[in-house]
Amino acid sequence: MRNDRHLSVDDLRGAIDSGDIDTVVVAFTDMQGRLQGKRLHGRYFVDQVLGHGTEGCNYLLAVDVDMNTVDGYAISSWDKGYGDMEFVLDLDTIRLLTHHPATAMVQCDLVWTDGSPVVQSPRTILQRQLDRCAEKGWVALAGTELEFIAFTDTYEDASDRGYRGLTPVNQYNVDYSVLGTSRVEPLLRRIRNTMYDAGLDVEGAKGECNLGQHEIGFLYADALVTADNHAVYKTVAKEIAAQEGRSITFLAKYDQREGSSCHIHLSLRGSDGTLLFDDGSGGHSSTYESFVAGLLATMADFTLLYAPNVNSYKRFAAGSFAPTAIAWGEDNRTCALRLVGKGAGSRVENRVPGADVNPYLALAAMIAGGLHGIEQGLPLGPACEGNAYAAELPRVPGTLRDAREIFAASPVAKEAFGAEVVDHYVNMADVELAAFGAAVTDWELRRGFERL
Repeated sequence: MRNDRHLSVDDLRGAIDSGDIDTVVVAFTDMQGRLQGKRLHGRYFVDQVLGHGTEGCNYLLAVDVDMNTVDGYAISSWDKGYGDMEFVLDLDTIRLLTHHPATAMVQCDLVWTDGSPVVQSPRTILQRQLDRCAEKGWVALAGTELEFIAFTDTYEDASDRGYRGLTPVNQYNVDYSVLGTSRVEPLLRRIRNTMYDAGLDVEGAKGECNLGQHEIGFLYADALVTADNHAVYKTVAKEIAAQEGRSITFLAKYDQREGSSCHIHLSLRGSDGTLLFDDGSGGHSSTYESFVAGLLATMADFTLLYAPNVNSYKRFAAGSFAPTAIAWGEDNRTCALRLVGKGAGSRVENRVPGADVNPYLALAAMIAGGLHGIEQGLPLGPACEGNAYAAELPRVPGTLRDAREIFAASPVAKEAFGAEVVDHYVNMADVELAAFGAAVTDWELRRGFERL
């Protein structure tokens, strides 16, 4: 078990036998970072699923955000008949979901019916990069800082209103405000405590800059554990908000004020606990410097995995605390990469991802980029001092189309992830771009309905 709040198989079986648990959610994380799966009766889970898993249609890794079947995916199509994938239970992930009655959850890996891995699955993509670390005797530790905006409107009311004119839970900037966040504390407290019950190590909650914007923080962990927890947290936070008659969005840029970020902190250690990012005297080791150099060298190549949606790129604006320059700095929040901490706390913070990011893909990209820097012995250039927004430095790709083109042509991406994975996520971008290109926005209607 990952900690004493997770359940062992025997714990789960016993709770089902006693009637304390009657529902087991079996879920995997899809391309968009969402949990997909089934709710199974507890007895059926023990008798039929615990020993060999379950299955689901392979279109679950070949649809858009609206669950429309779309063309272009090699693994799934009408011509291929939309067959099944197998859900392989990861029994280290059994957790209670106390916001639902008598419910537990198990997260899964995906394999084909012949037992071979579905290499396009986000969890598999991350695991392969972690395996590369393990071959070197290293482990990756990570933490994700995920912001959201909460509204007093229900999800149903928000939909009826076209997601416009909603009432945020705060009417002014509550960044670090104890008074302002107290108005939302019943919701935040319930989310925090539910997540603790589910096995997450909760740090705390704080207000953020946009109206109704908040962040709940969790302790760093093994990178796979962090990604698993991140996916569960996003789903549970929305479910609790819905139960409370409210709504939460993890959209990267909801309005013209501050966007919602997902800053990712990452470090490497030896499997024996050796500090790899510290030189022994509080400075940066050569391994650390090459790792950061690799992140910088692959930042544009991998931006598609850090910013996967059209909306993601609306965050990247000067003076927004979202980066525009591909730069690193010592505790400098204007840079894409911010280096913080000393000794065991030495880590790099990637400030590019927004709250809409898929944590498995972003962490896989960071590890792949850092390993590229180490394996190539890349030198780290000088830190950016001062305002990176105004510096003459390479820029983070400014649109999804730009990021798609760079990722598609990247030899580093193909080497790190494989051509099958690159083609799959390039097609995901193509689907998103085509859908956006066909949409008529409210901005166009306001601007041109009468006056053009």
